[in-house]
Amino acid sequence: MATVTGNSAAGREQRFFLIMAWVMSLVIVAGFSLNLAMGRSSFDAPWQYHLHGVAFMGWIGLFLAQNTLIAGGNIALHKRLGQVAYFYIPLMVVLGFTIMFVSMRRTGGPFFFDQNEFLISNSLQLLAFGGLAFASLRARRYSGWHRRLMFGGMAILTGPGLGRLLPLPLMMPYAWRITIAATLIFPIIGMIADWRRSGKVHPAWLWGAGLILGAQILGSFIAYTSLGVSLTELLLAGSPGAERPMAAYLPPGFAM
Repeated sequence: MATVTGNSAAGREQRFFLIMAWVMSLVIVAGFSLNLAMGRSSFDAPWQYHLHGVAFMGWIGLFLAQNTLIAGGNIALHKRLGQVAYFYIPLMVVLGFTIMFVSMRRTGGPFFFDQNEFLISNSLQLLAFGGLAFASLRARRYSGWHRRLMFGGMAILTGPGLGRLLPLPLMMPYAWRITIAATLIFPIIGMIADWRRSGKVHPAWLWGAGLILGAQILGSFIAYTSLGVSLTELLLAGSPGAERPMAAYLPPGFAM
């Protein structure tokens, strides 16, 4: 099937999205691989971790395949394969909530995050991913919106990878906010690429970045209200996760 010539504006745009799909995917894989190599995580974990990991890697594979198909001009297969996303997106959201709840109750969650901010803000970021991804599917007839909204959703999913690459214990008490800010690098790169190609920025970038930022601001606000604290205490009640401080802390004997 014919491909778009690399020298055309459309060809440059497709090449950009393919390259960035690989960059974001490699960031996620690198983060989890580094944790495994350094012994911070292992395969000796409850089944929910393994299910989440397999689903996450499957989503990365789907995302890469879709960008590769478009770059290769195989639109028909791209459309057929895209139907998988209609059930995969809610699966990712449900498993995201599941692993967050299990992690918080089992270990208290990442020690360098405030538990209440992690619970509330991460919940809103998961919903933001689902919203952007589904909006992308609804806008599939408008390729500019379709690919940028999905890009924004994928940027949110780089958070777990970035969080494992950044020295977050050194960034307390702002570790969570720094992680979210780091995910915004990707839509900002997209805005710059648009500006360089056409002299203007597609509004889908603003919706994506705005939703990520808005979810964080709202999440941080709710997390430190009595409602946010109460919800966190309710989730952790009667579990080992309730034994750690709610605020970010360094475990005794911790060393980088």
